[in-house]
Amino acid sequence: MKNIDRIRFAFIAVFTAINSFLGSLALPFYILVGTNVADYITGIVAAVYRGERVCSDVGLRGIAKKVCMWLLVLIGFVLDYLIVQMGHTMHIEISADCIVSVAVVFWLLANELISILENISDIGTPLPPFLTKLVELVREKTEEAADLGKEV
Repeated sequence: MKNIDRIRFAFIAVFTAINSFLGSLALPFYILVGTNVADYITGIVAAVYRGERVCSDVGLRGIAKKVCMWLLVLIGFVLDYLIVQMGHTMHIEISADCIVSVAVVFWLLANELISILENISDIGTPLPPFLTKLVELVREKTEEAADLGKEV
């Protein structure tokens, strides 16, 4: 087996396992990872435009922050699992299986998009005025939908 075939096989195996594990959460999670990468890159470029020093310590903290975001999604996923299992134990049918994790992903996505827009603005690229407002609206609506103190 050639090295490229091994890499291809490993790549397919990893993404098949992730897709199988995450199910309908896979696509939003991949989008989150993509926005994490975009935010990291635009953050580095924006730091140069802001006259800030780019160093490995700051970069490592940024990577740690992104990994912690993925852990938040995992926590949401575990909470979803626990809620469904509790429902089964109490003979309550819960049809949605990833409410908390999707809310976490959407909230994190909105925050990442806001950060990317801020970085793009700091780089000097003009932003359409509605774009930031729209992303902030998505974040607010996600928070409202996930508000546990709210009557259903």
